[in-house]
Amino acid sequence: MAFGHWNTHRAKIFVMNYLKFAIIFIAFQAVNTLVKAQNASKNECLKPLYLTFDTGHMEVAPLIADVLNKHQVKVTFFAANERTKVGNGSLSQHWAPWWKARAAEGHEFASHTYDHVYWRGDMPNTSAGGAQFRIKPSAGAFEGREFTYDVKKYCEQIAFAAERLQDFTGKKPLPLYRAPGGKTSPKLLAAAKSCGFEHVAWSPAGFLGDELPSGAYPNDMLLKKALNSVKSGDILLAHLGIWSRQDPWAPAVLEPLIVGLKAKGFCFETLRTHPEYKNWIAAAK
Repeated sequence: MAFGHWNTHRAKIFVMNYLKFAIIFIAFQAVNTLVKAQNASKNECLKPLYLTFDTGHMEVAPLIADVLNKHQVKVTFFAANERTKVGNGSLSQHWAPWWKARAAEGHEFASHTYDHVYWRGDMPNTSAGGAQFRIKPSAGAFEGREFTYDVKKYCEQIAFAAERLQDFTGKKPLPLYRAPGGKTSPKLLAAAKSCGFEHVAWSPAGFLGDELPSGAYPNDMLLKKALNSVKSGDILLAHLGIWSRQDPWAPAVLEPLIVGLKAKGFCFETLRTHPEYKNWIAAAK
């Protein structure tokens, strides 16, 4: 009996110790899971914004890059070979080091058509059935003249800007593009898609107003409007310099805008992760 009682006592102690260990282990796992969840939530972008820049006269481009780097904001650049204040076009060799530096910082790139060609209208289909478009370049040797492009010619404009970006950055641009002025037609978008490029516009509240005249739309007004109207998921649009605006929008508005939006809980991601485009981008690899 004494021996049996001793064994029973040992069994009880073993069970109690096992239960204590199990409770401690479960508690540890719960704490560990909570810590991981908290760390994940810190890194996860719960209220994403997608800041994009089209090219421009490039005078403010170095200042914009400084602001983005300072606040660790990654953006998507849409590039055309636009006329600049220094160094010929924005996709000229002069700007190659600037583009390469942005790639090293983790930004993304996409085409804005090489000669910044505006869609002016669809043409009737040819007898062969191919779509044609009235196009007006606002950069390059044929700036200001109107032409008729077929699908192949339009696709070449998109692809050439992407190729130049890849040459400069060593990074493959996203299979996206933005038509100058956002002017498109269903036929034009279908043409671009047929050669591997999905069009990206901007959200209504994402038009940041840097193209507007500064007399009627001063920087403080544009800043206040953006801070009050931007919402999660918006694609934001600004430029690397606008010729017509006397009081430059960037970097005067850019930095307080980033700080203000972050204070509201927003975070910034590139279009690579945008829910509308990420599957298209993944499929294009």
